[in-house]
Amino acid sequence: MSYLTNIASTILLSFVIATPSIAQQKVPVNSILFTHANIFDGVNEALAKDMSVLVEGNKITKIAATIEAPTGSTVIDAKGKVLMPGLIDVHWHTYYANTTPSVLMTGDMSEVAIAGLLGAEKTLMRGFTTVRDIGGNSFAVKKFADAGTVPGPRMFVSGPPLSQTGGHFDFGAYSDAPSSPGDSLPYWERVGLLAIADGVPEVTKRSREILRMGATQIKIAGGGGVSSIYDPLDVQEFTFEEIKAIVEVAETWNTYVAAHIFTDKSIQNAIKAGVKSIEHGNLIMDKKTLQMMKDNDVWLSAQPLLNDEDALVFNNPISTQKWLDVTDGTSRNYALAKKMGVKIAFGTDMLFDPIAAGKQGKMVTKLKKWFTPYEALKMVTSTNAELLMLSGPRNPYQEGPLGVIKEGAYADLILVNGNPLQDLDLIGDAENNFSIIMKDGKIYKNMQ
Repeated sequence: MSYLTNIASTILLSFVIATPSIAQQKVPVNSILFTHANIFDGVNEALAKDMSVLVEGNKITKIAATIEAPTGSTVIDAKGKVLMPGLIDVHWHTYYANTTPSVLMTGDMSEVAIAGLLGAEKTLMRGFTTVRDIGGNSFAVKKFADAGTVPGPRMFVSGPPLSQTGGHFDFGAYSDAPSSPGDSLPYWERVGLLAIADGVPEVTKRSREILRMGATQIKIAGGGGVSSIYDPLDVQEFTFEEIKAIVEVAETWNTYVAAHIFTDKSIQNAIKAGVKSIEHGNLIMDKKTLQMMKDNDVWLSAQPLLNDEDALVFNNPISTQKWLDVTDGTSRNYALAKKMGVKIAFGTDMLFDPIAAGKQGKMVTKLKKWFTPYEALKMVTSTNAELLMLSGPRNPYQEGPLGVIKEGAYADLILVNGNPLQDLDLIGDAENNFSIIMKDGKIYKNMQ
């Protein structure tokens, strides 16, 4: 080996020893500092006035009266505006909300998926940084949104909602019955937009398939529905043994079952079987039902659906009448559940109308009919986040809390032009009233 070769080898060795590996090098963390913000933390009614909030990476790392801006950080003067957690909708349908009935009649899954992907960005830009997708095969949208490939909210996806034959998610043609064991699955079942199963062995298998797809929780139809035409509202769907089997499967995966149900008898049956989230409940007439929910720590996931200027429009008289019956019970449902101390979550359940989906924020403002602005805002932030945590280890976002502004929480934030604790209507117009929308530490809208 020559003298020059020895020198070169020595220099190279010294360089390797002195230079840390790529894994050891400290990668700069993107940091954003909010100053002069009035904070609604998602829990307490009183605003924390004139505060600073430091976001590093995708987390809130410090909250104080004054914070020295880290080198290279972006500083945003909130100018006394209200900084609050991003909104959460626990009864959302990424695909159903952004798809028209005509697509379901003549289109395919590609159309549905594209509509859902485009709609996800609109959902985020309305300030909803997290949704529980309570029915539909929207796993691909979640994958892209989580990766930051496309804008979209965090998603707790239920996968295809599970129904019995003739139940709420049976949208087959009237002539499809009777079916035989050798029949192939209808198209929308094959692509996972919905699922039909009957009997304990079949619901057990389908539940496992849904969890295998990556579902955070399981959604079933436990009673009659509005948009479906084969099942009157009073129908109890799935037997006790069938629901119990689905619940047992969910429990083996350490998660829970949410059930679409309106009536007392069906809700009581579901509670006994172990269901933990009742979706809707508008036709509860018996205080015993709500007491059972309270005693068994079961949530009422309700929606402020009314027969008003935002009423859903159906193309058949059966669904139209059922809509009138259900919305007639909305006010009674909220008032009685609140009085009895049942845990109430907020969702919107917008269906088959992209224009109606755009009113997602307006649905929050309708809560003022039954709740104070503080109660409503707490519900659509930290309370909704509490319901999401029922998914336990299936929760895809376990590195920090959601729905709150606290150190260590995910940086999902909205800067509001005004005080929504005084004027809840501000939430209904995100375009004009939300100057900043941040999800996972990334600013998606900045009009500050």
